[in-house]
Amino acid sequence: MFRSRPRLELKSREQVLLMRRAGLVVADTLAAVRDAARPGTTTAELDRVAADAIASAGATPSFLGYQGFPATICASVNDQVVHGIPGDRILHAGDLVSIDCGAVVDGWHGDSAVTFLVGPNGAMDDDAEPAAAVADPGDARLSRAARTAMWAGISALAGARRVGEVGDAVETAVELAGEIDGAGYGIVEEYTGHGIGTAMHQPPDVLNFRASDRGPRVRPGLCLAVEPMVTRGGAATRVLADDWTVVTTDGSRAAHWEHTVAVLEDGIAVLTAHDLGTAGLAPFEVQPVALG
Repeated sequence: MFRSRPRLELKSREQVLLMRRAGLVVADTLAAVRDAARPGTTTAELDRVAADAIASAGATPSFLGYQGFPATICASVNDQVVHGIPGDRILHAGDLVSIDCGAVVDGWHGDSAVTFLVGPNGAMDDDAEPAAAVADPGDARLSRAARTAMWAGISALAGARRVGEVGDAVETAVELAGEIDGAGYGIVEEYTGHGIGTAMHQPPDVLNFRASDRGPRVRPGLCLAVEPMVTRGGAATRVLADDWTVVTTDGSRAAHWEHTVAVLEDGIAVLTAHDLGTAGLAPFEVQPVALG
């Protein structure tokens, strides 16, 4: 007996423009949170920065109250992969922090995540190798591997026939990074990317690994959140007693990167990137389309 796939929500260009507004709120909020992160700051303080940024933009947070989640952002530190609840945890130099954020504008969602190292004076880019006295250079390489894998998956959408090609590209990029870095990176499989639009989570699932199920056809109007989660060790995870925070089973550190992407008739656009993805897609020789 054949099983039908879930119906996909395909957006018009005008609706994508509405999603772009939500995407920019998310981008601005993540930038504000990153700027506020420094040794001595608590993750609850970062959550307040995000709440203020979203409110000042006239938007509402996607995460707060979602299935009972108690905060505006997810703040996951070191071995925490995703869904970390902000609280009294104090950040220290050398911590690896992933911030996931969603916002709603006029009923349309944007969703994005970044990972950064905490340096002595604030967040540090993974492009610059940190001094070992400040942070583990392996953590910077991990974040860079996850970020590159995200952009590889996004770039695959530009010419993909099936959504499963995103997972092919992500896994290939992680494997290549592991060879270059001399590291055995793990790809978390229990948590995936997703469709997004009038709801934060919609069909289809966007896998971060190769699979025999190639997924639905890629069509104009499809909007997806591409979000690989990569570890410095094994891929196995467990959920803490708070029923939200996901950690690596082996205690290895994790990185999480995410962007919301729209597929249009004439190409793709990264709705949660200020430059629509121009810089991130350039190494893959993909140019995002203008929306205006």
